[in-house]
Amino acid sequence: MRDVASAAGVSVGTVSKVLNNTGTIAKATRERVIEVARSMNFRPNSLAKSLHTGLSGSIGLISNDSFGRFTMPIMEGLEAVLAEHAIGVFMSNATDDPELEQRHIDQLLAKQVDGIVVTARRADRRPPVDLRGVGIPVVYVFSNAEDRDALTLLPDDEGGGKLAVDHLVAQGRKRIAHVTGPQDFVAVSLRASGYLAALEDAGLDAMPVMHGPWSEAWGREAASQLLDRGEVPDAVLCGNDQIGRGCVEAFRDAGHRVPEDIAIIGFDNWPVMTDACRPPLSSVDLQLTELGQEAGRRLLAMIGGERQTGTIRLPCRLELRGSTERAALP
Repeated sequence: MRDVASAAGVSVGTVSKVLNNTGTIAKATRERVIEVARSMNFRPNSLAKSLHTGLSGSIGLISNDSFGRFTMPIMEGLEAVLAEHAIGVFMSNATDDPELEQRHIDQLLAKQVDGIVVTARRADRRPPVDLRGVGIPVVYVFSNAEDRDALTLLPDDEGGGKLAVDHLVAQGRKRIAHVTGPQDFVAVSLRASGYLAALEDAGLDAMPVMHGPWSEAWGREAASQLLDRGEVPDAVLCGNDQIGRGCVEAFRDAGHRVPEDIAIIGFDNWPVMTDACRPPLSSVDLQLTELGQEAGRRLLAMIGGERQTGTIRLPCRLELRGSTERAALP
């Protein structure tokens, strides 16, 4: 560090403040110190820093989302916030094995991480993680701990369902169906509640909620069932984008135009599905990257000594595409 200070023409204290992102340093001075440090391939001694601050400059992330469909956007948002504070993330995949999860947690604790983020592929209730009595902060994101003192960040699934139906109603749709996933998912129940609430507010009758697997095949089957019963909707809110794409295909194959005859909205805003659909699928975005950013901000506050608890639901966003747009109402 002395060599960097000498080459940059500043004190060792100034170099320390720049590299640790502390204190008030003039922009030009900061940029000069960073440039000199890079040219000298200087790397701060993280062990010495941790002995000084009592912090390791790292956090752990535990997930059972093997495919990363939900965890990776959360990770992206989390890292974007923590990187500004020179904090790294150790990621561990626990699959659905409680013993493996505990081994990962023990390893993270051995690394003396400053906090842990727990996430998952579904936002249902789960036991709190066992920290072996170590008092570091934990944030649950897209994962709901059975602990009233825990801090949990979730998407507002009910609000997302209502947001989608409100849009369909505003388009003039009146026979709106809801085809969704298995009943044992908390998100399924919440999205259905939003669907029903929006229809009640609009003074419209609800159609029976249709439950099935999270698959395109179920979307096709559900659409066929509606047509076979003579219950042709003019709009469908689907519980995820796979179901939505299946509905679009089945209605189109049966001679119904999407969106002119039937508008369809999915859930999750997964580009693999929404962009491959014809027409492209409108979808409710869970704002997972924003959830990760919020987790990063709150974890930083907790590492700094602030106590945070409770369940916080962040609003969803509606991404409109061709499956809901039409030139004019009949």
